[in-house]
Amino acid sequence: MSGLQGTMPADAPVWTVILVVGFGTWLLRFSFTGLIGDRPLPGWILRHLRYTAVAVIPALIAPLVFFPAAGGGAPEPARLIAAIAATVVGIALRSVLGSILAGFAVLYAMLWLLG
Repeated sequence: MSGLQGTMPADAPVWTVILVVGFGTWLLRFSFTGLIGDRPLPGWILRHLRYTAVAVIPALIAPLVFFPAAGGGAPEPARLIAAIAATVVGIALRSVLGSILAGFAVLYAMLWLLG
């Protein structure tokens, strides 16, 4: 039995991952703020950055709609209806806040109606 065995805390791998991912996030942000600074970005980069929110928000929401933990991983009608309502309102009004509020209201109503 080695003298070092058992001295490492059980949650050390978790903290290692947290620190590495945190440093990676900082490095990505620093690449824009620290290295580029006040210099103007090329037009093609600005064009791509404009779609970041449009790509990230659905990527965060889709798993919650199609594989919700509350439904044991199976899609639920209330969440699907709320996602459709949020999409329709977002397209019709071209408003992120309106889409979020519509999705919230429809989800709350559908959960109340469907149980």
